[in-house]
Amino acid sequence: MISRLFGLLNSHVKADPYGWDGALAEEIQRLPVGLRAMAATHHLDISLTLDDIGWHFLNFGHPSHVEETERGLRELGLAEVAAMLHEAYELVRPHLRVIMRPGGDYYGVMERLGHMKRLNELTKQARAALGDNGIYRHWAAYAREHPDRVFGSESASEPKCAPAGQRVTRKARGGGR
Repeated sequence: MISRLFGLLNSHVKADPYGWDGALAEEIQRLPVGLRAMAATHHLDISLTLDDIGWHFLNFGHPSHVEETERGLRELGLAEVAAMLHEAYELVRPHLRVIMRPGGDYYGVMERLGHMKRLNELTKQARAALGDNGIYRHWAAYAREHPDRVFGSESASEPKCAPAGQRVTRKARGGGR
């Protein structure tokens, strides 16, 4: 399931996620709401794995991208993580210009302001809320529960369940085995 979702995202999302021009948020608004949520939240999972929730905004802090990420978390049923992201953004946002200048020091600025302790707490809480497999486990569960909100009309032709005693098999697409 996850590889299929990544395939869809790779084929539909071409904007630079690191761009500060709002192009990613604009582009993903054309996607079905569930796939849009996944496109918006993918980089947060990476940030929480490699860095912390505050550092995320140094790479993905364009206001429209942050808004899409919050909306996506809520769509995926992760409202508590959306609230954590929002709180972290409110701590970091006013200082992004200073931090992002050449020689800017994210950790130094956040420590001086007394925000680093809270950012660390939010990071720990977000990681715990997402679990060991991060956000992707939530993607898979969402896609199974709401295929129409992820795959659009593509899912309409696939059975959601089989009659009792029968196995569901997928039709091979293309050459197949």
